[in-house]
Amino acid sequence: KYSLPKLSATVTSYRIALKRMLNFNAPPLKNAAAEPVWKVLIYDRFGQDIISPLLSVKELRDMGITLHLLLHSDRDPIPDVPAVYFVMPTEENIDRICQDLRNQLYESYYLNFISAISRSKLEDIASAALAANAVTQVTKVYDQYLNFITLEDDMFTLCHQNKELISYHAINRADIQDTEMEAIMDTVVDSLFCFFVTLGAVPIIRCPRGNAAEMVAVKLDKKLRENLRDARNSLFTGDNMAAGQFSFQRPLFVLVDRNVDMATPLHHTWTYQALIHDVLDLQLNRVVMEEGAGADPSPTGARPKKKIRKTYDLTAADKFWQKHKGSPFPEVAESVQEELDSYRAQEDEVKHLKSIMGLEGEDDGAISMLSDNTAKLTSAVSSLPELLEKKRLIDLHTNVATAVLDHIKSRKLDVYFEYEEKLMSKSTLDKSLLDIISDPDAGTPEDKMRLFLIYYITAQQAPSESDLEQYKTALLDAGCDLSPLNYIKQWNLFSRVMNSGSQFVMEGVKNLVLKQHNLPVTRILDNLMEMKSNPETDDYRYFDPKMLRGSERYHANAIVFVVGGGNYIEYQNLVDYAKVGPLLRSHRADAELTQS
Repeated sequence: KYSLPKLSATVTSYRIALKRMLNFNAPPLKNAAAEPVWKVLIYDRFGQDIISPLLSVKELRDMGITLHLLLHSDRDPIPDVPAVYFVMPTEENIDRICQDLRNQLYESYYLNFISAISRSKLEDIASAALAANAVTQVTKVYDQYLNFITLEDDMFTLCHQNKELISYHAINRADIQDTEMEAIMDTVVDSLFCFFVTLGAVPIIRCPRGNAAEMVAVKLDKKLRENLRDARNSLFTGDNMAAGQFSFQRPLFVLVDRNVDMATPLHHTWTYQALIHDVLDLQLNRVVMEEGAGADPSPTGARPKKKIRKTYDLTAADKFWQKHKGSPFPEVAESVQEELDSYRAQEDEVKHLKSIMGLEGEDDGAISMLSDNTAKLTSAVSSLPELLEKKRLIDLHTNVATAVLDHIKSRKLDVYFEYEEKLMSKSTLDKSLLDIISDPDAGTPEDKMRLFLIYYITAQQAPSESDLEQYKTALLDAGCDLSPLNYIKQWNLFSRVMNSGSQFVMEGVKNLVLKQHNLPVTRILDNLMEMKSNPETDDYRYFDPKMLRGSERYHANAIVFVVGGGNYIEYQNLVDYAKVGPLLRSHRADAELTQS
């Protein structure tokens, strides 16, 4: 979660919970010299997505995880090793666990369910264990309440697998049945409940009226109340509260419906992290890119250069990433160059050391090992691992930033960003929208449609039918699919935004300079945190699961959740708000991460 000061109760609690689980639900070993018990980790795709952004393969190995395998993969028996399972309690998963028991795959079974398992499914496991004569081998069964994915110290998302099931499209389908909507809301509420159990805090809930956000709020309030009613078994009392940083100061939980601001998710951004998410393949803090093709044509008759898929992890340990992920892209490019120059200034020293030590041409790993056993150059060599890590990160960001820059140049994304900022801030436009749509060198069909939808949503007056037809013809000529425009018209989002949120425009945006401005989601949070009277939030409902009747109070901690999906633009805007606002700890969460 992001904050001033920069602390993270949730990520810390989450990592502790995971490490405890991997240590057979006992406190993790504090003595580094102690040998861990060797074990295998069996997870489903949901469990894999939860663990991968938080624990590296090395950390898993340090905790005794010799193998980590998918539940539904073909697995050989390892009868003398215990197995830790981390899976969703689905019918399919329970059947496979029962099959593992029958096949006697492991020495013992520690079953950890991401969400609470029902009594009937628990009985299915018990029956299978009895039939397989494996009752004593099922050592522990736990509900972990970890059904959400932490991507940043100050951001979590609900799911990566099957995210389309709780997407904006799923919630807003014209033909959605009541039972389908109930199922979506239950899925969202289950994850949010898990989040607050992990946080160890019961929130104050605020939400708008008459939309999906209100449905989530009502269901979450009910689920929290039911758990609090049974004081002996409540997940928010005793040891569970000890982990929570918010035990004495309860957080404000602001639920926002995606329809409150449809322009921002469509917006072409200009900050590093949001650009990477928009133009590259960024999933769970990992970028996958194709490299090696090069711009130069292969010699005549030569085989084309093969593209190599490379994976880069953007982690909290990467200081450059932590410092620059929210920076405008030109600043990032400049900083990458500065880091490169700094490294090159030290490169001569590295080469000199290689020469002295007789390791000219050896790999970097051989050099770093010498820091342990070379007395003669101890002080100089001891800085080599740090220098080599610096080089690795420079290479990473050089490659990633170059790939982003290629997209900016080939699609003229700077033109889109600048034009959209002017549309959203009601500034004077210096060129025709039709010219950009009709320019064959300016962006993809999707880029053009995003730009036009922002124009359509933010226009003070709806375009005339004749103008609209002209735009539609240009969009079709550019290869655009018009169904997004038809959807926006069908839902009448234009009039809804203008009638209920005309002040939701960005202020003070000029050229390609990112000026501080609060986006609609941030403005809503500010109104509720500061208890400001504002037409947009005066009608927000108030829920306090601990009380029959709640009363408004000042909050120092906040969590924002967008029903229908959020994006990195809004995330960064909230981060910036927390930095310049009052002493504030604020969290950002999304049902899923949308375009930008």
